[in-house]
Amino acid sequence: MPAEKRTLLVTSALPYANGSIHLGHLVEYIQTDIWVRFQKSRGHDCVYVCADDAHGTPIMLRARQEGITPEELIARVAVEHQADFADFLIGFDNYHSTHSPENRELAELIYTRNRDAGHIETRTISQLYDPEKDMFLPDRFIRGTCPRCGAPDQYGDACERCGATYAPTELKNPVSVLSGATPVEKESLHYFFKLSDFEPMLREWTRAGHLQEEVVNKLNEWFEQGLREWDISRDAPYFGFEIPDAPGKYFYVWLDAPIGYIASFKNYCARTGTDFERYWKPDSDTELYHFIGKDIVYFHALFWPAMLEGAGFRTPTAVWAHGFLTVDGHKMSKSRGTFINARTYLEHLDPEYLRYYFAAKLGSGVDDIDLNLDDFIQRVNSDLVGKVVNIASRCAGFIHKKFGGRLAAACAEPALYDEFVAAGERIAELYEAREFGRAIRDIMALADRANQYIDEKKPWVLVKEAGREPEVQDVCSVGLNLFRVLMTYLAPVLPALADKTCDFLNLGALHWDERGTPLTDHHIDRFKPLMTRVEREAVDAVLEASKEDLEKAQPVAPAGPLAEEPVAETIGFEDFAKIDLRVARIVEAEAVPGADKLLRLTLDLGGETRNVFAGIKSAYRPEDLKGRLTVMVANLAPRKMRFGVSEGMVLAAGPGGKDLFILEPDQGAQPGMRVK
Repeated sequence: MPAEKRTLLVTSALPYANGSIHLGHLVEYIQTDIWVRFQKSRGHDCVYVCADDAHGTPIMLRARQEGITPEELIARVAVEHQADFADFLIGFDNYHSTHSPENRELAELIYTRNRDAGHIETRTISQLYDPEKDMFLPDRFIRGTCPRCGAPDQYGDACERCGATYAPTELKNPVSVLSGATPVEKESLHYFFKLSDFEPMLREWTRAGHLQEEVVNKLNEWFEQGLREWDISRDAPYFGFEIPDAPGKYFYVWLDAPIGYIASFKNYCARTGTDFERYWKPDSDTELYHFIGKDIVYFHALFWPAMLEGAGFRTPTAVWAHGFLTVDGHKMSKSRGTFINARTYLEHLDPEYLRYYFAAKLGSGVDDIDLNLDDFIQRVNSDLVGKVVNIASRCAGFIHKKFGGRLAAACAEPALYDEFVAAGERIAELYEAREFGRAIRDIMALADRANQYIDEKKPWVLVKEAGREPEVQDVCSVGLNLFRVLMTYLAPVLPALADKTCDFLNLGALHWDERGTPLTDHHIDRFKPLMTRVEREAVDAVLEASKEDLEKAQPVAPAGPLAEEPVAETIGFEDFAKIDLRVARIVEAEAVPGADKLLRLTLDLGGETRNVFAGIKSAYRPEDLKGRLTVMVANLAPRKMRFGVSEGMVLAAGPGGKDLFILEPDQGAQPGMRVK
């Protein structure tokens, strides 16, 4: 029975226009895209919008670093982002930018409405200032110790360990990410949004079913601490929108970023003639859903609904947070090759492998999910190739060879077919509730049932027995009809495979509500392989290429002594003791053709020579290194790179660029001597 038609607007959090899309980002976009495709397959009017988050100091600094304008930078990144999303089959109805006329107009409108209603105030504050860079420091360009839980190396606005938010001036032992200098305090006039004005409204809204229970519990902690005013202004220099009637003051990126949802939709409305006001008026009969990461709950579940309420806009129907991605049980790591960019993955693997694997892992909560690479290979090969596609490949050949590509005139197993159709009600409920993993389990149980049916009927045996060819047509027609139902259920997850299925079965589309009627006396096209197996070699190539990306990657702001990867997982003394550090003499040094940062070093270990690639080209000329002593990790396993095999690692220290120092031992050290 067709569902009552709904009108929905759906968003994903805006990717920052300062770097590439990676697999951690894709958890959210794949999750959202599956949900949107499911809604559309049910016949609902569902619009999915997104945009690049294009403002802020990091954009300004990176553009300055590259010698281009911020506008040129965000235009280039926008092309890259949209290509990655398109190739991962993310079906945005509109993709825009926060640096747009629509966003400027809406940011000013929402600000002035809140200002005129008394929800904005100004006061002079003491702010952290980098005396070396001669600029006020944005929150994310300050690192230090959390004033709440004491966690070291935290950002200046929020603690990743305990979730607390605070003013940068509250951070203990602050350090500028830009220069490594200790910031000084300096006064400046700032603009504040009075979040406490909305406490009664927010207490009611956050408890009214708009959020997951885990998120509500977290918000309760913030309510207990008391809702504080929100600093919504930043001082020049800054890339963003200037605050009306406030020269030299700019909207903080987190004010205009979520407004980018509305701006992107307004851009969509201008293209399509959609009624913008219907979606955003306070008494709207439409539904509004935001998919976000759990690290930005504070902004979306408190500031965002309060800003909308204060400006006379409707508030979200729901804000749904998801967890982070780990790979093989660990944080994504550049050194392991598991910090994988979307484009690197796409160069070696089918995007639908990842879409399926994420779907099989995702639920409605905020728990992290793990990409276990061995399980990834096994699950895709077993489920998609070994179960689902296998149904079609087992049946299609008989239909073409014996029956001219025509299915039987009637369904020989109506009870079995009806069982598959009936299962769609529960699967639809699971998709709606974002319980994708449970939906996938139900679908795969049906795939097992279909394969069991084919195994029991054995059409490959029947076809050899005189007079039983009609049974072969019946069995294979049932199998292909069951395959069609399965692919209808999987189409939100695997849209490209669904399109191939439509071509093969000679269908226009796989409509959810059309699954109740089997295909009978219907001509199908000749079967072609729909999906190939995941090969371990391809996965290994992704990991290796991700390691090589370290050599090719350009530094992005923030950059500095505290802006590298998080500290790695703790190791025991026994692990550390395994490292064999040796003094080595640099016998030869030469540049590596095609590499921006690498030098090829020939090292004398005292009777043994090693070839090592070292990323120190920015600090040293090859001719200056010959004859110098250094320290190397002598027992590191050789690693194959694009440029050859590296047989160890040279130790160096420093923030990067020209400030990178090979550690020379004291006078008297000899090649091969162990460092303790």
